[in-house]
Amino acid sequence: MPEEKSKKSKEMVVTPWEVSGDIDYKKLVKKFGTTLLTEKEIAVMDKYSKGKLHLLLRRGLFFSHRDFDWILKQLEKGEKFALYTGRGPSGHTHLGHLIPWIFTKWLQDIFDVELYFQMTDDEKFLFSQKLTFQETKDYAYENAKDVMAVGFDPKKTHFIFDSQMTPTMYQIAVEVAKRTTFSTARAVFGFTNESNVGMIFYPSIQAMPCFLPSKLKGKNIPILIPAAIDQDPYWRITRDVAPKLGYYKPAAIHCKFFPGLAEGGKMSASEPDSCIFTTDTPNSASKKIMRSYTGGRATVEEQKELGGEPDKCNVYWYEYYLFEPDDKKIEEMKLNCISGKLLCGQCKKSLAEKVKTFVAEHQERRNKFTDEMIDKMIIKE
Repeated sequence: MPEEKSKKSKEMVVTPWEVSGDIDYKKLVKKFGTTLLTEKEIAVMDKYSKGKLHLLLRRGLFFSHRDFDWILKQLEKGEKFALYTGRGPSGHTHLGHLIPWIFTKWLQDIFDVELYFQMTDDEKFLFSQKLTFQETKDYAYENAKDVMAVGFDPKKTHFIFDSQMTPTMYQIAVEVAKRTTFSTARAVFGFTNESNVGMIFYPSIQAMPCFLPSKLKGKNIPILIPAAIDQDPYWRITRDVAPKLGYYKPAAIHCKFFPGLAEGGKMSASEPDSCIFTTDTPNSASKKIMRSYTGGRATVEEQKELGGEPDKCNVYWYEYYLFEPDDKKIEEMKLNCISGKLLCGQCKKSLAEKVKTFVAEHQERRNKFTDEMIDKMIIKE
């Protein structure tokens, strides 16, 4: 996968390999042809969760979908789905990577379903100019420990490591490839004459887990993919091919991009200072929060006089989406910021303590998993 570029340009660019510019999610939904989540779907989820709707859904970080309403209808008929998501192991895991996994874990708990988690170590080698295949394979094991530290049920969580692809997986990928023309792949992904042939074949491999559960179980199984919306182009091709192979079209539910610590943009490993990595020490993570961008006024006096701008503040959005579940408290925080009663240093200090605890607890869970334990969870023939 090409390295993500840090651009000051405000032009929106969203592909599976690059996200930059000012993101207009309404325009993005229209461009990709997805559907905004409605109160109707959210109300159904509230029912299934018995009034314990996840914060990421309740406050709109998950906002778009493909056929999620169909998944809910299948549930009403008594037909359970399986979950599928993944990670491109090009480095250490950061908080932005954890967001869709945290939501996926909640879905697994609520619906008591199996998860198929793909580690695309081949993709990261094919699309990178810097990483060796051995490096991406090593990162896959390290990232998998972070996945399990989120709290997934080991008995219902199955890893797919592309570098350890089974004959069944390869057969499905070839079936997809045979029914996908180069013109389609080029139109969706922007491949050129300079693209290596592995890059062109790769979308077939990422499509494969959508059909693997059905193949393994011997019956058609609905698939739901929770992921950031930049990965949606892969599912467009997959959904086109599905009926030709006799499978259900995979459904997807998309999240927005989790903000980084710097001004503008999403959390990106290509800008280490913008990220909270799971390998950061708790104290280091805390210090990063204290250095983060808030959009506050130049001086304390101006802040008290003019008030802050929480909508531009990364600290506020971290609290809003993940760290402050109490609606009254988050509203109070916003109003006090706008009125000038709350200063940036106070907000940073509060969030820094929460992040410090979050990282420490995640690492404690992560350290319980070994390569051998992960290896037992990889699907093999």
